[in-house]
Amino acid sequence: MNKSTSPVILQKKGNFIMMVKLTQDLSRGLKPWKDMFHENEATLNALGAKLVFAGTEKEDDNKLTAILDFESPEAMKAFAGHEELKAKRAAAGALLETTVVTPMSSESFTR
Repeated sequence: MNKSTSPVILQKKGNFIMMVKLTQDLSRGLKPWKDMFHENEATLNALGAKLVFAGTEKEDDNKLTAILDFESPEAMKAFAGHEELKAKRAAAGALLETTVVTPMSSESFTR
């Protein structure tokens, strides 16, 4: 690949950023979840997390996939244990019991 099209490997302080894929069923479609995210993005960021991507399947607006970027395993634990955010996600239609979190490999990259 030439320099203009080569992938950019995300690094932070010498280590790869911790990316995870989160899948979750929704009961009310993407819009309420998206609104909830925008209202709570500052809280997510303060916990050491950033949303890279979120969307639902073309054929099913209740099947969410999100890619999240965490500063550290501790940031992921803080997000997972944040009761206020859990309640807000549930109120927006997230079926929390369906959540599956999959850590991405250290070879993962974004452009």
